[in-house]
Amino acid sequence: MAGCASIDSTPTAPASLAVLQESAHRQGDDLLSAGLGHAGLLTAAPPAFADANAPTPAELRKRALWASWRGIADLMPGGGFGQLYGTLQDVPGREFSTLVRLPGANQPHRVVVQVPDNFDAAKRCVVVAPSSGSRGVYGAVAVAGPWALPRGCALAYTDKGAGSDYFDLDAQAGVRADGTTAALDAADDFAFLPDAPINASGVAVKHAHSKDNPESDWGRHVRQAADIALQALDSAVPAAAPFTHANTRVIAVGISNGGGAVLRAAEDADGWLDGVVAGEPNVYSDGAGSRALYDYTTEAAVLMPCALLAIDNLPASPLSAAGKALGQLRCASLAASGAISGADQAAQAADALARLQATGWTAQALQAGALSVDFDLWRAVAVTYASAYGRYGVGEHPCDYAFSATTAQHAPRAATQAERGAWLADGSGIPPGAGVNIVDTRMAAPDFLAPGTHCLRQLWAGNDAAAQRVQAGIAATKAGLPSAGLPVMVVHGNADGLIPFAFSSAPYAAAAKAAGRELSLWQIDHVQHFDGFLALPDYAARYLPLLPYVYRALDAVEARLDGKAALPADAHIRTTPRGAGQPLGAANLAMPE
Repeated sequence: MAGCASIDSTPTAPASLAVLQESAHRQGDDLLSAGLGHAGLLTAAPPAFADANAPTPAELRKRALWASWRGIADLMPGGGFGQLYGTLQDVPGREFSTLVRLPGANQPHRVVVQVPDNFDAAKRCVVVAPSSGSRGVYGAVAVAGPWALPRGCALAYTDKGAGSDYFDLDAQAGVRADGTTAALDAADDFAFLPDAPINASGVAVKHAHSKDNPESDWGRHVRQAADIALQALDSAVPAAAPFTHANTRVIAVGISNGGGAVLRAAEDADGWLDGVVAGEPNVYSDGAGSRALYDYTTEAAVLMPCALLAIDNLPASPLSAAGKALGQLRCASLAASGAISGADQAAQAADALARLQATGWTAQALQAGALSVDFDLWRAVAVTYASAYGRYGVGEHPCDYAFSATTAQHAPRAATQAERGAWLADGSGIPPGAGVNIVDTRMAAPDFLAPGTHCLRQLWAGNDAAAQRVQAGIAATKAGLPSAGLPVMVVHGNADGLIPFAFSSAPYAAAAKAAGRELSLWQIDHVQHFDGFLALPDYAARYLPLLPYVYRALDAVEARLDGKAALPADAHIRTTPRGAGQPLGAANLAMPE
């Protein structure tokens, strides 16, 4: 029943049909970090399973929180977390979890509601936090937890219909509601059950293979999570029930895809949402200059490896050499096909760079985009999103991509039981990762990745049936304006190399403000997309974290809702990098008052 539940959409009543599983988290197993604390989250090795082949729900939860914190926040010594901003204090309480399905959806999404023991029934506050990227349900813990839980707010998470509930097609086994894995014939509460051919092999990934195009429903996912939070509060605090949207404050906050999700929720005019904070949002709008994620991602996947050879002093990562090698191959293959011009590699790279600059890429975004080239993120995003936008199932990818565990020689193989058991905790929702890799059947020398990458680009630039199908899915993700009177804060680094400010927040904010909406935009110097990558020394020296500005924006929205102050004015925040080997200081952040 949990997987089939639907939610009452009226603005005054909470959800009534979700089946909630309650668990207590106290005495060394808290809500923020499962008892790991700052020191435990800094440990390089993930929390171990007593039996790698059969991890328990509690073990999976702890490991998922460990991975979610490390993927989103900079917790390194000198990075400022816990001193300048944020907290990892122990927050005891209860969790209420469920699988719930949007009306009309093929697959459920996960929702977890955390009710701290210090919940303030007089204040009646709920924060809704959709996961960033395609992460699992705890994927926004670092974004919302340190702000919401210590001040006595309940916190609702949703994976937005993505997450790491992968399905092993070879073993016919998947992830259950409690996070453990089971064979198809041994359970009936799978978080993702793909529509796949009987003889399919490899791994089905929920974001890619649900056939739901979850991005088109992000706002509905956020609304549904808020409704379930009210239901959870009725159960957790019965003396103060009923909790409704009319008597309970709801603030939505998210970054990256989570930021896009809360802006989609902001369109809802039903009056259930009281305030919004969106950090580095993936948002496609009618604002002048807005570009769809798939457009600039596939453009970058094709051109950026070559173009970066024309830029000096790129930030260094452990895979910078691989990125440069790919760039050399890409320049040659693009020149051979006539896609760029130039008599030598230097001229070819300059031409590729000029083409990116002509479509709006800034110098700051190009510099930080090196990370996505080094780690092959552009292609990984495009592979998954092409399948999602086109609502393609297993074995239907228009560019013939698939996902599987692989051998050292990159050949598909069956996943082991231990690999499968850790997917929920270790996966990011977009392969490669957690032992699940991209299978590219079009690889060919000398530029092995080029054929598939060009196919992905044509799904945006072309006009055949597959391209039209993907383009229709992209069009369904376009955001409308926020509701009139809803306070919205948008914060974005202008050095974002994955979701460039010029393609997302800037045009969205301009359109909203032109329509008279209550929105404030902070543009921040020297902030790129991934706080978690500030663990890399060169990135720490050059860039600053986004999370402090998200927390400050939440403070501003709360003050506005309390009647203490208007939203702050738009600001271009001029920051100063800390430099190599230096700790982060308040002066570096130049935090607005």
